[in-house]
Amino acid sequence: MNLSYLPEYAENARLALSLAKKEMGHLVYTHHTLFSQKIDIHWVESLSEHEELSEKVDAFVSRFSRLQDHIGEKLIPRFAALLGESPKSLLDVLNYAEKVGWISDVQAFIKARKLRNLLVHEYMVDAELFLQSLSFADEATLMLTNVVSKIDQYADALGLVTDLKQ
Repeated sequence: MNLSYLPEYAENARLALSLAKKEMGHLVYTHHTLFSQKIDIHWVESLSEHEELSEKVDAFVSRFSRLQDHIGEKLIPRFAALLGESPKSLLDVLNYAEKVGWISDVQAFIKARKLRNLLVHEYMVDAELFLQSLSFADEATLMLTNVVSKIDQYADALGLVTDLKQ
């Protein structure tokens, strides 16, 4: 008998993947609605005058942060456990994910994690820094969705995913 994963961890991995895919869907929607408009320094400076734009930013930041946290704290560790690994720290988790090909650049992932505070507070203090952070978050969204997609493909190849193709 040749096991490709530890079955006792399968349900936790499936649940983490299912939640990640739902969160990814919400982030992709919010990303699309936010970045479908021209975002420049004038746009950033006008945020305090346009409540609907501020709400779009808040929704994007919340969903971006939630997916990123879920990937690093739940999705990758549960898939690592499924495969018999047990990385301890976030850096160990990310290095493991890079080793198996789920993350292409640990440093970019860590840099994206630092965006939360900048995206939450800086548009009220430093419009230029906020614009740069928002631009990086735009790019980092693709990185996050790629991680979820790669893990989804991996789960599918293991035969782990049967009813998660919603």
